[in-house]
Amino acid sequence: MVKSSTHGTQPPAAAAPPVARSVRRVLAFGAGALLVLVVCAALYQWWSRTHVLPPIRLGLLHSQTGAMAFAESAMIDGEVMAIEEVNAAGGLLGRRVEAVVADGRSDWPTFAAEAERLITQEHVVTVVGCWTSASRKTVKPVFERHSHLLIYPMAYEGLEQSPNIIYIGAAPNQQILPALKWGLDHRGPRIFLVGSDYVWPHAINAIMKDHLHPLGGQLVGEEYIFFGSANVAAAVAAIKAARPDVIFSSIAGDSNGPFYHALRAAGVDATVSPVVSFSIGDSEVQSFPIADLAGQFVAYNYFESIDTPANKAFLQRFRARYGADRQASDPTEAGYFAVHLWAHAVRAAGTTDTLTIRDAMLSQSFEAPEGIVSVDRQTQHTWRPVSIGQITPSGKIDLVWSAARPIRPVPYPDSRTPAQWEAFLTELYQRWGNTWSNPAEQ
Repeated sequence: MVKSSTHGTQPPAAAAPPVARSVRRVLAFGAGALLVLVVCAALYQWWSRTHVLPPIRLGLLHSQTGAMAFAESAMIDGEVMAIEEVNAAGGLLGRRVEAVVADGRSDWPTFAAEAERLITQEHVVTVVGCWTSASRKTVKPVFERHSHLLIYPMAYEGLEQSPNIIYIGAAPNQQILPALKWGLDHRGPRIFLVGSDYVWPHAINAIMKDHLHPLGGQLVGEEYIFFGSANVAAAVAAIKAARPDVIFSSIAGDSNGPFYHALRAAGVDATVSPVVSFSIGDSEVQSFPIADLAGQFVAYNYFESIDTPANKAFLQRFRARYGADRQASDPTEAGYFAVHLWAHAVRAAGTTDTLTIRDAMLSQSFEAPEGIVSVDRQTQHTWRPVSIGQITPSGKIDLVWSAARPIRPVPYPDSRTPAQWEAFLTELYQRWGNTWSNPAEQ
Protein backbone atom coordinates (compact mmCIF):
# COMPACT_ATOMS: atom_id res chain seq x y z
CA MET A 1 0.00 0.00 0.00
CA VAL A 2 1.38 3.23 -1.05
CA LYS A 3 0.92 6.16 1.30
CA SER A 4 0.85 9.71 0.05
CA SER A 5 3.27 12.09 1.63
CA THR A 6 3.76 15.94 1.71
CA HIS A 7 7.35 15.72 2.79
CA GLY A 8 9.55 18.31 0.94
CA THR A 9 6.66 20.39 -0.40
CA GLN A 10 5.34 23.90 0.74
CA PRO A 11 1.74 24.94 1.04
CA PRO A 12 0.57 27.39 -1.67
CA ALA A 13 1.57 31.04 -0.89
CA ALA A 14 -1.23 33.18 0.35
CA ALA A 15 -2.16 36.16 -1.89
CA ALA A 16 -0.70 39.54 -0.76
CA PRO A 17 -3.19 41.70 1.05
CA PRO A 18 -4.67 44.50 -1.11
CA VAL A 19 -2.94 47.22 1.00
CA ALA A 20 0.52 45.77 0.36
CA ARG A 21 -0.15 45.57 -3.36
CA SER A 22 -1.16 49.26 -3.33
CA VAL A 23 1.98 50.27 -1.47
CA ARG A 24 4.16 48.44 -3.99
CA ARG A 25 2.37 50.13 -6.88
CA VAL A 26 2.81 53.55 -5.27
CA LEU A 27 6.50 52.91 -4.65
CA ALA A 28 6.99 51.74 -8.21
CA PHE A 29 5.15 54.80 -9.54
CA GLY A 30 7.17 57.13 -7.29
CA ALA A 31 10.44 55.59 -8.45
CA GLY A 32 9.37 56.05 -12.04
CA ALA A 33 8.32 59.63 -11.46
CA LEU A 34 11.61 60.38 -9.71
CA LEU A 35 13.49 58.95 -12.66
CA VAL A 36 11.48 61.15 -15.02
CA LEU A 37 12.27 64.22 -12.88
CA VAL A 38 15.98 63.39 -12.84
CA VAL A 39 16.00 63.00 -16.61
CA CYS A 40 14.04 66.23 -17.08
CA ALA A 41 16.40 68.12 -14.78
CA ALA A 42 19.40 66.83 -16.69
CA LEU A 43 17.79 67.78 -19.99
CA TYR A 44 16.94 71.27 -18.66
CA GLN A 45 20.49 71.79 -17.45
CA TRP A 46 21.78 70.77 -20.86
CA TRP A 47 19.25 73.04 -22.61
CA SER A 48 19.98 76.02 -20.35
CA ARG A 49 23.72 75.65 -21.03
CA THR A 50 23.16 75.65 -24.77
CA HIS A 51 20.06 77.91 -25.02
CA VAL A 52 20.63 80.67 -22.45
CA LEU A 53 17.98 83.38 -22.57
CA PRO A 54 19.63 86.64 -23.62
CA PRO A 55 19.89 89.37 -20.99
CA ILE A 56 17.70 92.45 -20.96
CA ARG A 57 20.05 95.28 -21.85
CA LEU A 58 19.67 98.55 -19.95
CA GLY A 59 21.73 101.53 -21.12
CA LEU A 60 23.42 103.81 -18.57
CA LEU A 61 24.45 107.05 -20.28
CA HIS A 62 26.59 109.30 -18.05
CA SER A 63 29.87 111.20 -18.09
CA GLN A 64 32.80 109.10 -16.94
CA THR A 65 35.33 111.69 -18.11
CA GLY A 66 35.38 115.49 -18.18
CA ALA A 67 33.98 118.15 -15.84
CA MET A 68 30.93 116.10 -14.80
CA ALA A 69 32.71 112.76 -14.30
CA PHE A 70 32.88 112.81 -10.50
CA ALA A 71 29.27 113.90 -10.08
CA GLU A 72 27.82 111.45 -12.60
CA SER A 73 29.84 108.49 -11.34
CA ALA A 74 27.74 108.67 -8.16
CA MET A 75 24.64 108.18 -10.27
CA ILE A 76 26.15 105.17 -12.02
CA ASP A 77 26.92 103.59 -8.63
CA GLY A 78 23.26 103.74 -7.60
CA GLU A 79 22.05 102.37 -10.92
CA VAL A 80 24.52 99.46 -10.97
CA MET A 81 23.65 98.52 -7.40
CA ALA A 82 19.94 98.45 -8.26
CA ILE A 83 20.61 96.23 -11.29
CA GLU A 84 22.56 93.83 -9.08
CA GLU A 85 19.64 93.71 -6.64
CA VAL A 86 17.18 92.99 -9.45
CA ASN A 87 19.38 90.15 -10.71
CA ALA A 88 19.86 88.74 -7.19
CA ALA A 89 16.08 88.56 -6.88
CA GLY A 90 15.82 86.46 -10.06
CA GLY A 91 16.09 89.04 -12.81
CA LEU A 92 13.17 90.08 -15.01
CA LEU A 93 10.94 87.81 -17.10
CA GLY A 94 13.30 84.90 -16.47
CA ARG A 95 16.29 86.91 -17.74
CA ARG A 96 19.11 88.80 -16.10
CA VAL A 97 19.57 92.53 -16.60
CA GLU A 98 22.81 93.66 -18.23
CA ALA A 99 24.10 97.22 -17.84
CA VAL A 100 25.55 98.78 -20.99
CA VAL A 101 27.48 101.84 -19.77
CA ALA A 102 28.27 104.65 -22.22
CA ASP A 103 30.47 107.69 -21.57
CA GLY A 104 28.99 111.07 -22.49
CA ARG A 105 32.39 112.67 -21.72
CA SER A 106 30.74 115.85 -20.34
CA ASP A 107 30.18 116.83 -23.98
CA TRP A 108 26.70 117.33 -25.43
CA PRO A 109 27.32 116.05 -29.01
CA THR A 110 28.99 112.96 -27.53
CA PHE A 111 25.88 112.32 -25.43
CA ALA A 112 23.75 112.38 -28.61
CA ALA A 113 26.12 110.06 -30.46
CA GLU A 114 26.23 107.60 -27.56
CA ALA A 115 22.43 107.64 -27.23
CA GLU A 116 22.18 106.76 -30.92
CA ARG A 117 24.70 103.94 -30.49
CA LEU A 118 22.95 102.49 -27.43
CA ILE A 119 19.65 102.37 -29.30
CA THR A 120 20.74 101.23 -32.76
CA GLN A 121 23.84 99.13 -32.08
CA GLU A 122 23.62 97.95 -28.48
CA HIS A 123 19.85 97.37 -28.72
CA VAL A 124 19.08 98.45 -25.16
CA VAL A 125 15.40 98.45 -24.24
CA THR A 126 15.66 101.64 -22.13
CA VAL A 127 18.32 104.19 -21.21
CA VAL A 128 18.80 105.70 -17.76
CA GLY A 129 20.96 108.73 -18.24
CA CYS A 130 22.15 112.33 -18.35
CA TRP A 131 22.81 114.80 -15.54
CA THR A 132 22.95 118.27 -17.07
CA SER A 133 19.94 119.66 -18.88
CA ALA A 134 22.21 120.47 -21.82
CA SER A 135 22.94 116.76 -22.26
CA ARG A 136 19.27 115.81 -21.82
CA LYS A 137 18.07 118.38 -24.35
CA THR A 138 20.72 117.22 -26.81
CA VAL A 139 19.65 113.55 -26.62
CA LYS A 140 15.90 114.26 -26.48
CA PRO A 141 15.47 114.36 -30.30
CA VAL A 142 17.35 111.04 -30.58
CA PHE A 143 14.88 109.26 -28.30
CA GLU A 144 11.90 110.89 -29.98
CA ARG A 145 13.15 109.99 -33.47
CA HIS A 146 13.55 106.32 -32.49
CA SER A 147 10.40 106.17 -30.30
CA HIS A 148 12.67 105.01 -27.51
CA LEU A 149 12.71 105.65 -23.74
CA LEU A 150 15.00 107.76 -21.55
CA ILE A 151 14.66 107.78 -17.76
CA TYR A 152 16.17 111.05 -16.49
CA PRO A 153 17.12 110.91 -12.77
CA MET A 154 18.37 114.47 -12.15
CA ALA A 155 16.58 117.46 -10.62
CA TYR A 156 16.15 120.06 -13.36
CA GLU A 157 14.44 123.26 -14.50
CA GLY A 158 11.21 121.69 -15.78
CA LEU A 159 9.75 123.46 -18.84
CA GLU A 160 9.66 120.15 -20.72
CA GLN A 161 7.43 117.14 -21.28
CA SER A 162 8.47 114.55 -23.83
CA PRO A 163 6.49 111.34 -24.44
CA ASN A 164 9.84 109.53 -24.60
CA ILE A 165 11.22 110.70 -21.22
CA ILE A 166 10.28 109.72 -17.67
CA TYR A 167 11.49 112.53 -15.39
CA ILE A 168 12.62 111.05 -12.07
CA GLY A 169 14.39 114.19 -10.81
CA ALA A 170 12.66 117.11 -9.11
CA ALA A 171 10.71 119.71 -11.05
CA PRO A 172 11.15 123.38 -10.01
CA ASN A 173 8.28 123.28 -7.50
CA GLN A 174 9.93 120.27 -5.83
CA GLN A 175 13.34 121.86 -5.23
CA ILE A 176 13.94 125.41 -6.47
CA LEU A 177 10.83 127.22 -5.24
CA PRO A 178 10.71 125.61 -1.76
CA ALA A 179 14.39 126.54 -1.31
CA LEU A 180 13.73 130.11 -2.44
CA LYS A 181 10.91 130.54 0.08
CA TRP A 182 13.00 128.97 2.84
CA GLY A 183 15.92 131.30 2.08
CA LEU A 184 13.73 134.39 2.13
CA ASP A 185 11.97 133.31 5.32
CA HIS A 186 15.09 132.26 7.26
CA ARG A 187 18.01 134.26 5.84
CA GLY A 188 16.62 137.52 4.46
CA PRO A 189 15.19 139.20 1.34
CA ARG A 190 18.37 140.18 -0.57
CA ILE A 191 19.41 137.33 -2.87
CA PHE A 192 22.24 136.72 -5.35
CA LEU A 193 21.98 134.17 -8.18
CA VAL A 194 25.09 132.40 -9.48
CA GLY A 195 25.30 129.45 -11.86
CA SER A 196 27.13 127.67 -14.64
CA ASP A 197 26.52 129.22 -18.06
CA TYR A 198 24.09 126.76 -19.62
CA VAL A 199 20.38 126.14 -19.86
CA TRP A 200 19.60 124.78 -16.36
CA PRO A 201 20.97 127.69 -14.31
CA HIS A 202 19.51 130.33 -16.65
CA ALA A 203 16.10 128.65 -16.56
CA ILE A 204 15.87 128.14 -12.79
CA ASN A 205 17.11 131.66 -12.18
CA ALA A 206 14.36 132.97 -14.47
CA ILE A 207 11.84 130.95 -12.45
CA MET A 208 13.16 132.35 -9.15
CA LYS A 209 13.13 135.93 -10.49
CA ASP A 210 9.50 135.48 -11.54
CA HIS A 211 8.59 134.48 -7.98
CA LEU A 212 10.89 136.84 -6.11
CA HIS A 213 8.67 139.94 -5.89
CA PRO A 214 5.50 138.07 -4.79
CA LEU A 215 7.56 136.47 -2.00
CA GLY A 216 9.01 139.80 -0.85
CA GLY A 217 12.55 139.25 -2.18
CA GLN A 218 15.04 141.53 -3.90
CA LEU A 219 17.64 140.53 -6.51
CA VAL A 220 21.02 142.12 -5.77
CA GLY A 221 23.12 140.32 -8.39
CA GLU A 222 23.32 137.55 -11.00
CA GLU A 223 26.49 135.99 -12.42
CA TYR A 224 27.41 132.99 -14.60
CA ILE A 225 30.57 130.89 -14.85
CA PHE A 226 31.45 129.05 -18.05
CA PHE A 227 30.63 125.36 -17.75
CA GLY A 228 33.55 123.43 -16.19
CA SER A 229 35.62 126.60 -15.69
CA ALA A 230 37.71 127.45 -12.63
CA ASN A 231 37.57 131.14 -13.52
CA VAL A 232 35.25 132.23 -10.70
CA ALA A 233 36.90 135.52 -9.66
CA ALA A 234 34.40 137.88 -11.28
CA ALA A 235 31.41 136.08 -9.77
CA VAL A 236 32.95 136.01 -6.29
CA ALA A 237 33.91 139.69 -6.48
CA ALA A 238 30.33 140.60 -7.42
CA ILE A 239 28.97 138.55 -4.52
CA LYS A 240 31.35 140.17 -2.04
CA ALA A 241 30.36 143.65 -3.22
CA ALA A 242 26.62 142.92 -3.08
CA ARG A 243 26.65 141.44 0.46
CA PRO A 244 23.49 139.36 -0.10
CA ASP A 245 21.48 137.69 2.64
CA VAL A 246 21.58 134.43 0.72
CA ILE A 247 23.29 133.12 -2.45
CA PHE A 248 21.45 130.57 -4.61
CA SER A 249 23.95 128.48 -6.58
CA SER A 250 23.33 126.38 -9.67
CA ILE A 251 27.04 125.85 -10.35
CA ALA A 252 27.52 122.33 -11.70
CA GLY A 253 30.38 119.84 -11.56
CA ASP A 254 34.04 120.65 -11.02
CA SER A 255 33.53 124.44 -10.90
CA ASN A 256 32.12 124.08 -7.38
CA GLY A 257 35.54 123.49 -5.83
CA PRO A 258 37.16 126.74 -7.05
CA PHE A 259 33.96 128.69 -6.33
CA TYR A 260 33.65 127.71 -2.66
CA HIS A 261 37.39 128.10 -2.11
CA ALA A 262 37.43 131.59 -3.64
CA LEU A 263 34.32 132.57 -1.69
CA ARG A 264 35.99 131.65 1.60
CA ALA A 265 39.29 133.30 0.59
CA ALA A 266 37.37 136.51 -0.16
CA GLY A 267 35.94 136.53 3.34
CA VAL A 268 32.33 135.87 2.32
CA ASP A 269 31.18 134.32 5.60
CA ALA A 270 28.59 131.54 5.56
CA THR A 271 27.02 132.99 8.72
CA VAL A 272 26.36 136.29 6.91
CA SER A 273 25.89 135.36 3.22
CA PRO A 274 25.40 131.59 3.02
CA VAL A 275 25.10 129.62 -0.20
CA VAL A 276 22.09 127.40 -0.90
CA SER A 277 23.30 124.96 -3.57
CA PHE A 278 21.10 122.99 -5.93
CA SER A 279 23.89 120.67 -7.09
CA ILE A 280 25.90 119.52 -4.04
CA GLY A 281 24.92 116.44 -2.06
CA ASP A 282 26.51 114.10 0.48
CA SER A 283 29.06 112.55 -1.87
CA GLU A 284 30.06 115.87 -3.47
CA VAL A 285 30.81 117.33 -0.01
CA GLN A 286 33.53 114.70 0.39
CA SER A 287 35.34 115.85 -2.76
CA PHE A 288 36.09 119.43 -1.62
CA PRO A 289 37.94 120.81 1.45
CA ILE A 290 35.40 120.86 4.25
CA ALA A 291 36.69 124.22 5.49
CA ASP A 292 35.36 125.75 2.25
CA LEU A 293 31.90 124.22 2.69
CA ALA A 294 31.13 124.22 6.43
CA GLY A 295 28.04 126.26 7.24
CA GLN A 296 26.71 126.34 3.68
CA PHE A 297 23.29 124.94 2.72
CA VAL A 298 22.00 122.53 0.09
CA ALA A 299 18.50 121.87 -1.26
CA TYR A 300 17.79 118.35 -2.47
CA ASN A 301 15.23 115.57 -2.30
CA TYR A 302 17.47 113.03 -0.56
CA PHE A 303 20.12 113.21 2.16
CA GLU A 304 21.87 110.42 4.04
CA SER A 305 20.56 111.87 7.31
CA ILE A 306 16.93 110.94 6.47
CA ASP A 307 15.95 108.81 9.45
CA THR A 308 13.88 105.94 8.04
CA PRO A 309 14.35 102.15 8.11
CA ALA A 310 14.38 102.08 4.29
CA ASN A 311 17.20 104.63 4.15
CA LYS A 312 19.25 102.92 6.85
CA ALA A 313 18.95 99.59 5.02
CA PHE A 314 19.87 101.25 1.73
CA LEU A 315 22.99 102.85 3.20
CA GLN A 316 24.03 99.56 4.77
CA ARG A 317 23.79 97.81 1.39
CA PHE A 318 25.46 100.71 -0.40
CA ARG A 319 28.49 100.70 1.91
CA ALA A 320 28.73 96.92 1.83
CA ARG A 321 28.91 97.23 -1.96
CA TYR A 322 31.18 100.27 -2.34
CA GLY A 323 33.07 100.67 0.93
CA ALA A 324 32.43 101.83 4.47
CA ASP A 325 33.57 105.39 3.78
CA ARG A 326 31.38 105.97 0.70
CA GLN A 327 28.64 108.60 0.73
CA ALA A 328 25.37 108.35 -1.18
CA SER A 329 24.04 111.59 -2.68
CA ASP A 330 20.65 112.58 -4.09
CA PRO A 331 21.68 111.61 -7.65
CA THR A 332 22.94 108.24 -6.35
CA GLU A 333 19.59 107.54 -4.73
CA ALA A 334 17.61 108.86 -7.71
CA GLY A 335 19.51 106.60 -10.11
CA TYR A 336 18.97 103.70 -7.71
CA PHE A 337 15.20 103.99 -7.47
CA ALA A 338 14.89 104.89 -11.17
CA VAL A 339 16.16 101.40 -12.03
CA HIS A 340 13.79 99.78 -9.52
CA LEU A 341 10.81 101.72 -10.91
CA TRP A 342 11.84 100.56 -14.38
CA ALA A 343 12.13 96.94 -13.17
CA HIS A 344 8.62 97.12 -11.69
CA ALA A 345 7.40 98.41 -15.05
CA VAL A 346 9.05 95.56 -16.99
CA ARG A 347 7.39 93.01 -14.69
CA ALA A 348 4.03 94.73 -15.09
CA ALA A 349 4.43 94.97 -18.87
CA GLY A 350 5.48 91.32 -19.19
CA THR A 351 7.58 92.28 -22.20
CA THR A 352 10.74 94.11 -23.22
CA ASP A 353 8.89 96.25 -25.74
CA THR A 354 10.11 99.78 -25.05
CA LEU A 355 6.85 101.66 -25.46
CA THR A 356 4.91 99.10 -23.41
CA ILE A 357 7.47 99.57 -20.63
CA ARG A 358 7.02 103.34 -20.91
CA ASP A 359 3.27 103.02 -20.47
CA ALA A 360 3.74 100.69 -17.50
CA MET A 361 6.11 103.22 -15.87
CA LEU A 362 3.21 105.64 -15.49
CA SER A 363 1.55 103.55 -12.78
CA GLN A 364 4.61 102.65 -10.71
CA SER A 365 5.49 103.47 -7.10
CA PHE A 366 8.48 102.41 -5.01
CA GLU A 367 9.56 102.72 -1.39
CA ALA A 368 12.79 104.60 -2.03
CA PRO A 369 15.29 105.56 0.67
CA GLU A 370 13.78 109.07 0.67
CA GLY A 371 10.22 107.72 1.05
CA ILE A 372 7.45 106.58 -1.29
CA VAL A 373 7.99 107.87 -4.84
CA SER A 374 5.34 107.62 -7.54
CA VAL A 375 5.30 108.45 -11.23
CA ASP A 376 2.65 111.02 -12.10
CA ARG A 377 0.67 109.80 -15.11
CA GLN A 378 -0.25 113.26 -16.40
CA THR A 379 3.24 114.78 -16.40
CA GLN A 380 5.56 111.71 -16.55
CA HIS A 381 7.38 113.27 -13.58
CA THR A 382 7.73 111.83 -10.07
CA TRP A 383 6.19 112.87 -6.76
CA ARG A 384 9.16 113.72 -4.48
CA PRO A 385 9.76 115.23 -1.03
CA VAL A 386 12.32 118.03 -0.58
CA SER A 387 14.64 119.06 2.25
CA ILE A 388 17.16 121.76 3.14
CA GLY A 389 20.40 120.61 4.76
CA GLN A 390 23.37 122.40 6.28
CA ILE A 391 26.96 121.18 5.85
CA THR A 392 28.67 120.59 9.20
CA PRO A 393 32.40 120.95 10.00
CA SER A 394 32.57 117.13 10.11
CA GLY A 395 31.41 116.88 6.49
CA LYS A 396 27.89 115.67 7.21
CA ILE A 397 24.67 117.32 6.08
CA ASP A 398 22.15 117.96 8.85
CA LEU A 399 18.51 118.47 7.88
CA VAL A 400 17.18 121.88 8.88
CA TRP A 401 13.84 121.73 7.05
CA SER A 402 11.80 119.10 5.21
CA ALA A 403 8.48 119.10 3.38
CA ALA A 404 5.78 117.25 5.26
CA ARG A 405 4.93 114.97 2.34
CA PRO A 406 5.88 114.23 -1.29
CA ILE A 407 5.09 117.14 -3.63
CA ARG A 408 3.11 116.80 -6.84
CA PRO A 409 5.32 117.72 -9.84
CA VAL A 410 4.50 120.88 -11.80
CA PRO A 411 6.90 121.03 -14.78
CA TYR A 412 5.74 124.46 -16.01
CA PRO A 413 5.63 127.20 -13.33
CA ASP A 414 2.51 129.32 -13.81
CA SER A 415 4.42 132.61 -13.81
CA ARG A 416 4.49 132.23 -17.61
CA THR A 417 2.54 130.18 -20.12
CA PRO A 418 4.14 127.08 -21.64
CA ALA A 419 4.45 129.00 -24.92
CA GLN A 420 6.28 131.83 -23.18
CA TRP A 421 8.65 129.38 -21.49
CA GLU A 422 9.30 127.73 -24.85
CA ALA A 423 10.13 131.13 -26.35
CA PHE A 424 12.52 131.79 -23.46
CA LEU A 425 14.35 128.50 -24.09
CA THR A 426 14.45 129.05 -27.85
CA GLU A 427 16.07 132.46 -27.36
CA LEU A 428 18.79 130.91 -25.17
CA TYR A 429 19.42 128.14 -27.68
CA GLN A 430 19.73 130.52 -30.60
CA ARG A 431 21.86 133.00 -28.65
CA TRP A 432 24.37 130.22 -27.97
CA GLY A 433 24.64 129.16 -31.62
CA ASN A 434 22.02 126.40 -31.52
CA THR A 435 23.45 124.62 -28.50
CA TRP A 436 22.35 124.40 -24.88
CA SER A 437 25.32 126.09 -23.21
CA ASN A 438 27.35 129.24 -23.72
CA PRO A 439 30.17 128.04 -26.00
CA ALA A 440 32.45 131.01 -25.43
CA GLU A 441 34.98 129.11 -23.30
CA GLN A 442 34.46 125.58 -24.63
